[in-house]
Amino acid sequence: MNIAFYGSSLLSAYWNGAATYYRGILKELAGHGHAITFYEPDAFERQQHRDIDPPSYARSVVYEATPDACARVLDEAAAADIVVKASGVGVFDDELAEGVLDRARRDAVKVYWDVDAAATLEELRAAPDHPLRRRLGEFDLVLTYGGGPPVIAAYEAIGARKCIPIYNALDPATHHPVERDDRFAADLGFLANRLPDREARVEEFFLRAAELSPDRSFLLGGNGWTGKGMPANVRAVGHVGTADHNAFNCSPAAVLNVARDSMADVGFSPATRVFEAAGAAACLVTDAWEGIEQFLQPDTEVLVARDGQDVAEHLARLTPGRAEAIGKAALARVLAEHTYAHRGVEADRVLRQAVAARREMALA
Repeated sequence: MNIAFYGSSLLSAYWNGAATYYRGILKELAGHGHAITFYEPDAFERQQHRDIDPPSYARSVVYEATPDACARVLDEAAAADIVVKASGVGVFDDELAEGVLDRARRDAVKVYWDVDAAATLEELRAAPDHPLRRRLGEFDLVLTYGGGPPVIAAYEAIGARKCIPIYNALDPATHHPVERDDRFAADLGFLANRLPDREARVEEFFLRAAELSPDRSFLLGGNGWTGKGMPANVRAVGHVGTADHNAFNCSPAAVLNVARDSMADVGFSPATRVFEAAGAAACLVTDAWEGIEQFLQPDTEVLVARDGQDVAEHLARLTPGRAEAIGKAALARVLAEHTYAHRGVEADRVLRQAVAARREMALA
């Protein structure tokens, strides 16, 4: 089937944490026989920071971030069997959502694919007249990359016909163990862009842990941290391209995941970084959130921390042998249950069922 997908960016992970999710899911859907066109705006300097060439599994269309260009790419929605509007494109989000609904064929499946469901739901609850909330029931499906039962219930309570999580996962061809790299040597590494709804948690789980562990070294990667006050034992290295993610995950003794506020509150929302780290056989320390055992088992496949004190204590007790054992166990778990091949089977089944139902309705 032909899929038209309107998202933030497939070609660039720059200020675009959903990139690896898009790539993993869409590559697998292409393997199931779907022909995919991905439409992304030339915005936020993403095209100047591409980290992949246009892939073989999707036709890539980059359009100018102008109303006319947006309207032109929406015209192509009429040719698709499945039309997807992803959350968080960053420009013309309302116009894209309405355009998908208005310009898709009557028998086409219309999907809202939410890559930040907790934040989207918070926005929709605060604005009953929000354009997306007013027309949410016109989408055949809401797919999310996390959230579990709380997000399903919340979406269906505000009018979604059906909400199904298609979780983040591992692409083992992209994220895998590599040799340690001295550029990223540390006792604890943390890779994340600076965002307002995560900063307080970063201060607690990463910076406070550094303050409590003055004899240990901490490594911070990601955009936006320039000018942030940090303990002397924290080394900030700025943007880390996707080509270096494996080295970043494999080189420190352990790596940290810190959820954004809304994702931590909802639970069942493992970030892409969780699977990238596990895929590299890294010893992962994560902040606590409900549902983590659905993905990794605490104490044997991941270390869970309630606050910075817990992080510091994990580091103090961690031996090279235990770190290696946790990393290997995490890698085995995600390879067995949480690859994009697993997610692709699920997404293909969900979409084909929706297409069959929509065509049956169109013939009625």
